[in-house]
Amino acid sequence: MLAACGVSGVEEFFSQIPADERLNRPLDLPLGLSEYEIVDFFKSLSEKTAVGYASFLGAGVYNHYRPTVVDTVVSRGEFLTSYTPYQSEISQGTLVSIFEFQTMLCQLTGMDVANASMYDASTAVPEAAMMSVRVTHREKILVARSVHPEYRAVQRTYARNLGLPIEEFGYDPETGEIDFAELESKIDKQTACVMIQSPNFFGVVENVHKAAEIAHAHGALLVFVFTEAVSLGILEPPRDADIVVGELQSFAISPSYGGPYAGVIATKEKLIRQLPGRLVGKTVDTHGNRAFCLTLAAREQHIRREKATSNICTNQALIALMATVFMELYGKQGLRELALQNLAKAHYLGSKLKRRFTGPYFNEVTAIAETASPQAINQRLLDQKIIGGLPLDRYYPELAGSVLLCATEMTKRADSDALAEAFRA
Repeated sequence: MLAACGVSGVEEFFSQIPADERLNRPLDLPLGLSEYEIVDFFKSLSEKTAVGYASFLGAGVYNHYRPTVVDTVVSRGEFLTSYTPYQSEISQGTLVSIFEFQTMLCQLTGMDVANASMYDASTAVPEAAMMSVRVTHREKILVARSVHPEYRAVQRTYARNLGLPIEEFGYDPETGEIDFAELESKIDKQTACVMIQSPNFFGVVENVHKAAEIAHAHGALLVFVFTEAVSLGILEPPRDADIVVGELQSFAISPSYGGPYAGVIATKEKLIRQLPGRLVGKTVDTHGNRAFCLTLAAREQHIRREKATSNICTNQALIALMATVFMELYGKQGLRELALQNLAKAHYLGSKLKRRFTGPYFNEVTAIAETASPQAINQRLLDQKIIGGLPLDRYYPELAGSVLLCATEMTKRADSDALAEAFRA
């Protein structure tokens, strides 16, 4: 390599770098390993991670079972190596899978149309807010404090550069549900949308119908957010909402240290032309055969930039395919049974703890740590190979001493008992 560069040695190769900036010694790295030594190395690392640990951590990322057939399908070369369908006429297989994805998301959410997916829920949330502004020609965004705090942080970043005013309204300290009185006091004729999450960040199920009534009475849209997609297997679809955004990580997508995930945005048919991202439609070709194509592509690559609805132009096709295979595999009844398992496991756990809120909950529960700090309890649990919950004072200082815990179909009764004992000890 040095000869190809026309230099005599490493010193000459680096001669352009000032001498006092050079290391002048070999890098402090071990020698190379063989393949089987590398495999053993990573196996030893895995033993130091969460492998073999029970987990009660939720807060937007959930520990669900991933059926093996999901990876079998998405690992096929036709899906794994294909790219964004710019030339849709030669991407029929990808377009079919996206069309199936959109269809099932409409069935799941009660909306009329869903796009081809978004990066994740945190970016879908501000997209829904901007969509509301375009539809209503208003600017003010009202967001519940019980919406995922990291989603709200991303939204504030978007809004800061767009000059959109964002106001937040609180939650009832007893039930954990929306403070409807505060919502009524803050909503006005400048409000573009009211944004709520259900189950909310505390795990409490919200009264979506009542929130929609308040929003619509003032001419605003209701944006419904979900982080736990499995909840839609048992809760009534948010048909009263105008826009639904959420995270599909629960549908066979590995936690993977925070991503990549797949977000979704769905809406009513009357708002379809303001929907950001891609939309796949079904049509017929010149021979009368069924065909699929990108339609209503309101992206800046396709139309004038000032008319574009979004600068997010890549859908998460491969990750969304995981969720599609998951939904196909479970079906309507299977997803309901899965949701019931989550509900039962969480309520068993909740029955053994002192709950912070009295509102109805799905598979997350906010508990009060009475005998020690949440951090001390979590350390105690780690010694038993159990990952505890999220101390809520990280985002809500007023909830110091409270922990957000999650139980899914993967949760064992013995681990729930051990966690409850750690709270009592």
